[in-house]
Formats: sequence, C-alpha cells, structure tokens
Amino acid sequence: MVRPALVAFAAVSAVHLGAQLVDPDGTIAPLTQVLLMPVLAWVLVSAVPSTRPRLVKLTLLALGFSWLGDTLPRFASEDAGFLLMVGFFLLAQLTYAVAFLPYWRASIVRRSPILLLPYAAGLARLVAVTHVRAGSLLVPLIFYGLALGTMAVLATGLGWVAGIGGALFFVSDSLIALRAFADVTLPAHGFWVILTYIVGQTLLVLAVVRVQGGAALKRAR
Repeated sequence: MVRPALVAFAAVSAVHLGAQLVDPDGTIAPLTQVLLMPVLAWVLVSAVPSTRPRLVKLTLLALGFSWLGDTLPRFASEDAGFLLMVGFFLLAQLTYAVAFLPYWRASIVRRSPILLLPYAAGLARLVAVTHVRAGSLLVPLIFYGLALGTMAVLATGLGWVAGIGGALFFVSDSLIALRAFADVTLPAHGFWVILTYIVGQTLLVLAVVRVQGGAALKRAR
C-alpha cells in the first residue's frame, strides 16, 4: 500500500518546509529533515514489486547516501560536517548516475545534445562564482559539480519527470555552494535549498516508479 507512505512523506515535508520558514534553527527542522529520505524510500518500496530490479535498488542506495548526508553532519564540527555532507551527497550523485546510465540512449545526450549546453553553462557559472573562496576545495568542488551534472543529464533518460527532478537537485546543491563559497543568499535561503531538494528527489523516485511499472507491465504481457 503506497498511500500511507505518500501521506507520511507529504506530512513530513510540509512540517519541515514550514519549520524552515518559521524557525529554521529550532528543533523541528533538523528532526524532520532526517526523516525525509527514509519516508521517501518507504514510498519507493511500497510502489514496486517485492522483487526489486537494479534501478530500484540503486535508487534506494542513493536515498540512503542522501540520508547520511542529511544526518551525520549534525554530529560533527562545522567544517567536518560540510565535508561529510558533500562526501555522502557525492556518493548519492554517483549512485544515481550509475542507476540511470542504462537509459542514456533515451537521454538528451543522444536525443537533443544541444540541451547539454544549459547544464554546462550552469556548472561553468557556478565554478566561476565560487572558485575564489573555494581554495583547496576547488578541485573537489569541480568534481562534485561534474558528478551532479552527469546525474542530472542521465536522469533525462527516464523521461521529463526525472529530468526536472535532476535539474532541481542541481539547483539545490548549487544554492548550497553559492552560500558556502560566494556569500550569495536568498531570502529564506534554507527553505529554497530544501524545497528544490525535496521536489527533486521526489520526482526522481516517481520517475523510477513509472519506469519500473512500465517494465513490469511489459514482462506481464
């Protein structure tokens, strides 16, 4: 039954987003943030057959790495916590990229290579804005950006829902980098970071469910 999982995820997301707006430094925001990815994983597990293929298993692993990136930095110093966050989200991006790689022929890499330009331009602009303060972290930052961009591009192979999800994930992490390395902040910056993160991850999971549902229907025929 997927409905209870969807209801739980919607509730946790709403409470967390509300806390980000009202009291981002309180106790509710961090508590609900560490619940987001486990509940989203519950949605995925509830929506697919008990025998789960490679795509679903890798997506669950990516959600697990994302959860570690959300959770473990809270138990470390600020600098160590940032590195933990980046490290685990790098693993999440690489896992997503491996999961989506078999679908690359349906992605913009094959179908519309011209659409690669906005991703390249976005990454180049991000590096240009952040490189001065990145210092020794510049090379890891570029590598992370390439992994993030690769994930977002390959996600388009699962359809437009995943494509938007990957793009929003790109935006979310870009907002984090802009705040950390360029002192660029939006009003309610944390809210926009987490909103694009939640919607991006949700769309990726929904796309995986759709693709897997279609594959299951073909097998049944």
